[in-house]
Amino acid sequence: MPELRQAQLSDHGAIVTRVQEWWGDSRTPEQARELSLLLPKLFLQFFSGTSLVLEDEAGIRAFLVGFHSPDDDTEAYIHFVGVDPALRGQGTARRLYTAFFQRAAEAGRTEVRAITSPGNTGSIAFHRAMEFTLEPGDRLVDGLPVHSDYDGPGQDRVCFLKRIGR
Repeated sequence: MPELRQAQLSDHGAIVTRVQEWWGDSRTPEQARELSLLLPKLFLQFFSGTSLVLEDEAGIRAFLVGFHSPDDDTEAYIHFVGVDPALRGQGTARRLYTAFFQRAAEAGRTEVRAITSPGNTGSIAFHRAMEFTLEPGDRLVDGLPVHSDYDGPGQDRVCFLKRIGR
């Protein structure tokens, strides 16, 4: 079983490589590369203490990049999660999220937020299974509350909230 540990700045290159490999089956190489751009080095430079890695003898098998809000001491945010396709459906992401929740609660955080695109049905189902609530948006798409242009023109998102540590 992979070992859970705090992420390190030195993990950045391996994580970017994993994103490009793990999403390569569902995206073109260019799209997978663009997705990896959501993880600039600064996330591990400034938030390695709140980010997690699952690793075994084969290397990094899963990761969660998240942080505690510097502006609101009640909130934490999960920015990006990746799981080796060979480990999907085995509770790996649940293990990462649970560890993140525990650490955030220990730091006094009471809310965790996350976002995904409206078309990412797997992510939406996972967050619902993890007992996140869907935050109201400005419109509904296929019954989902969507925040239009959340990340810029045409970049709609579904926003999640989970209360923890109570």
